[in-house]
Amino acid sequence: MAMNIMIQGTMSNAGKSLLAAGLCRVLKQDGYRVAPFKSQNMALNSFITKDGGEMGRAQVVQAEAAGIEPDTRMNPILLKPTTDVGSQVIVNGQVRGNMQAMEYFHRKRDYIPAVLEAYNSLNSEYDVIVIEGAGSPAEINLKQDDIVNMGLAKLVDAPVLLVGDIDRGGVFAQLYGTVALLEEDERRRIKGVVVNKFRGDRAILEPGLKTLEQLCGIPVAGVIPYAHVDIDDEDSLTERFDRSKERKLLDIAVIRVPRISNFTDFSPFEHYGNVSLRYVDQVSDLHQPDMILLPGTKSTIADLRWLRQSGLEAAILKAADAGTLVFGICGGYQMLGRTVSDPEHVEAAGVTEINGLGLLEMDTEFRGEKVQTQTRGVFYGVEGMLSGLNGLAYEGYEIHMGRSQQQMPALTGSRNVYGSYVHGIFDAPGITDTILKALCARKGVSFDALATFDACGYKERQYDLLADVVRGGLDMSFVYRVLRREV
Repeated sequence: MAMNIMIQGTMSNAGKSLLAAGLCRVLKQDGYRVAPFKSQNMALNSFITKDGGEMGRAQVVQAEAAGIEPDTRMNPILLKPTTDVGSQVIVNGQVRGNMQAMEYFHRKRDYIPAVLEAYNSLNSEYDVIVIEGAGSPAEINLKQDDIVNMGLAKLVDAPVLLVGDIDRGGVFAQLYGTVALLEEDERRRIKGVVVNKFRGDRAILEPGLKTLEQLCGIPVAGVIPYAHVDIDDEDSLTERFDRSKERKLLDIAVIRVPRISNFTDFSPFEHYGNVSLRYVDQVSDLHQPDMILLPGTKSTIADLRWLRQSGLEAAILKAADAGTLVFGICGGYQMLGRTVSDPEHVEAAGVTEINGLGLLEMDTEFRGEKVQTQTRGVFYGVEGMLSGLNGLAYEGYEIHMGRSQQQMPALTGSRNVYGSYVHGIFDAPGITDTILKALCARKGVSFDALATFDACGYKERQYDLLADVVRGGLDMSFVYRVLRREV
């Protein structure tokens, strides 16, 4: 039977996911077989496993940090928002349908057997399970049927580290207020509190830390410094969207549609010093990029309408006509075709058909059955600006409800407009280099000015850097005592 520990937070984006990933890496470095677990995740960034199951991206990152293959057991329930009040519900990697928030709230305890089955299966295979909570355990309106914070901690008898985000301010109030709102048995389950994202000299914090320990009756288990690690983000709270809008030697614009998903597809372009990757949601910020990327979306039709109403559709058409490279992934790929139809109302967007941008000779129809598969192969038959991709290997995964006519295995398009259903298509060695070389040739600049990039080696170094930060900030001897139930 595995030891376990749970990371809960005072709020969303307190740093639970990265702290859990860092702890997975530390434990791996220390010789343990460790697996991540999150019973219920709400995110549009998802991943398809080798057996065709869908899971949240955060647990994929944690699995990679632990040096193991991602597995849907690590995230048995995934909620993918489709509207402001509803989500697609995915259980053990497979779609169970769309539910309104209240319907899911009343039914979620029905999924406890699936959660426990997944957890107990991992429990029999690993030495340590690092569990991540969601939001805050002090969301008192949701506590009655909680299956992801203290409710889960009780079900699997997990000790808890409570994390607060000092970068947002008010960390002492966050931590004390959260503890104060818990039941007595829940407070006893919290073995330590953690101050996360601290910038400065820890000595300045000491008076506050001592007072916090006295008020809560819980020791401070660590102060984690603010870390600049480049690891995939879980959802739309990412800081990527707020980064500098500076345009560099090569400028790439990602259209930030309202329901953007799997924006981590574009991370490989961020690692070149003279390439800017900007997220754009209004025409005035588009300017004249060298490449326009249309990302995945949880609601193709609704976001296509937004693209039209915002004026960005007309701007993209004008850029494409002038020879700018335009590339769509998944939902963005569907938008590039002639039409998108939804006769079964799969997307619940209120229409059965809408015109696309008309840049690719294809039509898309939504159907009830979801495509969930990993895919790999070799590019062939690619024409136009990206013909240099021919012969290169690619791999990734597909997650989509739509089926598009005239779709080639990996890449559809010619001249300067392309699309693909494959998430992660830019990750394999040589692919981003080839695309950037084509952009350099069109612009008349040297590719040597961009420098090449080893994506796999870089990712591993980032996980090790995260582990160094976590090991340095946490009292690991205390964490091990918590794991051994000595605290």
